[in-house]
Amino acid sequence: MGVTEHGRRTITTSIPSRLDRLPWSRWHWKIVIGLGTVWILDGLEVTVVGNIASRLSEPGSGLAISSSQVTGTAAALYVAGACVGALFWGRLTDRHGRKKLFMITLTVYLAATALTSISFAPWWFFVFRFLTGFGIGGEYAAINSAIDELIPAYHRGRVDLIINGSFWVGAVGGSLLSIVALDTDFLAKDVGWRLTFALGVVLGLVILLVRRIVPESPRWLLIHGREREADEIVTSIERQVEKEKGTPLPEPVGKLLIHQRPGVTFAEIARTVFHDYRRRAVLGFSLFVGQAFLYNAITFGFGAILTTFFDVPTGDTGYYFVVIAVGNFLGPLLLGKLFDTVGRRVMISSTYILSGVLLLLTAWLFGRGVLTAGTLTACWCAVLFFASAGASSAYLTVSEIFPMETRAMSIALFYALGTAAGGISGPLLFADLTGTGKVADTVLAFQVGAGLMCAAGLVAVALAVNAERRPLEDIARPLSAATAGLYADHDRCTPELEAAVDD
Repeated sequence: MGVTEHGRRTITTSIPSRLDRLPWSRWHWKIVIGLGTVWILDGLEVTVVGNIASRLSEPGSGLAISSSQVTGTAAALYVAGACVGALFWGRLTDRHGRKKLFMITLTVYLAATALTSISFAPWWFFVFRFLTGFGIGGEYAAINSAIDELIPAYHRGRVDLIINGSFWVGAVGGSLLSIVALDTDFLAKDVGWRLTFALGVVLGLVILLVRRIVPESPRWLLIHGREREADEIVTSIERQVEKEKGTPLPEPVGKLLIHQRPGVTFAEIARTVFHDYRRRAVLGFSLFVGQAFLYNAITFGFGAILTTFFDVPTGDTGYYFVVIAVGNFLGPLLLGKLFDTVGRRVMISSTYILSGVLLLLTAWLFGRGVLTAGTLTACWCAVLFFASAGASSAYLTVSEIFPMETRAMSIALFYALGTAAGGISGPLLFADLTGTGKVADTVLAFQVGAGLMCAAGLVAVALAVNAERRPLEDIARPLSAATAGLYADHDRCTPELEAAVDD
């Protein structure tokens, strides 16, 4: 360890390579459960809101609000809150650590959800939908940063995809829950929808307790002058894994030489993302715009399509949504491994383009009037099988292709920019188009979403980074790295590592 001319300490560490050489273990499953289960909660809540939109607009619901206000205005406010929250919490996550922020953001999310359940007027419902999104936006930055920094490089792609895809496990639960909540034989009109939000709070409190076992990211700690704490965490993990496997772990390969620093400025973040990594910035923005428009539009509007065009009773829309939610989860689950083996470029581009092409075909069939509620659901299931894997890979991509010091803020930035472009305009436009009751308008909405997905896939063909099975420090050299090498053995780095940066 030494001191630079600016007073910063210089340390040599093998912590990143120690984490990456770990075999999969029970400890990693604890991380997946502790961090990934919040997406199940998010999926449950978002799906419930979409499915109960028609019930909320009915007389006797206890809330004087229209269906289009729920699927349009409230949905857009939820997404707007997530965009603002991502930027606000993302900055704090890079400055104050992953664990502190993913505990705080979950608490904000739960409080806002609880207050949504007692809505008595549209303005109250709108305010707390925005604040619920504000909390979940911070979750995206903190959770994805922690996942990538704790999961070994060999497994990072599939784990990240499956965790982000677990949103749809919650969507299945939300669909089934909405069936019960909308059944007036069991619950009154003004009670059922409130209980669904209250149940989400209970589940969230359980997640909050489980999440306490997740440690701070050792990678974040060592850069911020807390290398002793980082070493203690990694040593504890190694002991647990060795005890489980019954064999000594292999020696870590390579060390990283870094200048520790308290944080980075907005100017450094902007220069790094939009100048040093501008090709990757175009990639991240394209992936987020495509998936955000498609998912935010369809997630909030699928129930309205069924009731408007196929006369499906409000209480039955949940059954149809269960089917497409299962298809959504199976995509990341079954295709996730291929992102680590076949590779990022091939899989990201193919999932985006395939989902876009299938959606165009669905739009054509819908326009010809040959689809029923069942066959439309089957078409959507096929579309979203690929789209879900692609959408999850957008979060994976922006969390691993930028330097460590900017990771959470990069996730937040691209989530906010892409979602603001596609996630806010998507629900508003889709609600207006499907609200007309005209087939041609809904076909147009399908075509716009399909076109954006295909365009994002073509961008990935040209710009996607081959990040599979590579250490994060190899994909994007930390700003605090003291040598040109990514993994350096003290002051020495290999030509292979020097050539690893794609840009």
